[in-house]
Amino acid sequence: METSLILVIIAVICGIVGIVGSILPGLPGPPVSWVGLLVLFLGGGGANGAGEPMSLTFLLIWLAVTVVVSVLDYIVPAKFTSLTGGSKAAGRGAIAGLLVGMFVPPVGIFLGTFLGAFLAELLVARKSGMQSVSAAIGSLLGFLFGTGLKLAAAGVMMYYIIVYIG
Repeated sequence: METSLILVIIAVICGIVGIVGSILPGLPGPPVSWVGLLVLFLGGGGANGAGEPMSLTFLLIWLAVTVVVSVLDYIVPAKFTSLTGGSKAAGRGAIAGLLVGMFVPPVGIFLGTFLGAFLAELLVARKSGMQSVSAAIGSLLGFLFGTGLKLAAAGVMMYYIIVYIG
């Protein structure tokens, strides 16, 4: 098999794993997608529809986007949870619920995040039912927002992987 074809296959696999990793916890979605762009760049970069090769500037911009999205993925859920009155227990509960919910995808991921935050607020932080629901909603919204950011970034990088294979 030709080296450039192997690199193209690796780049596409990275793009696909990046999209999947944007939804499933444990897989670093956007960083894996960026590796796909890096593999194409190091393999000669291909060219887009206009015949322009991938530039180092393009690659570095997507590295910055990847770093920002990855950092925000840690900050946003905690911020949403605290804005709705949730404690650190809600954040931990949401993560635990998310991990348990992975065994019943896709509903379990969302329901697990919500229930984990709710139960943690109710049982650990000893908040009222309504306060616990509010924190759980904030935790779920933070998770959805973070996931949406990662999915958008990984999706656009997959688009560019395909464009630069061209």
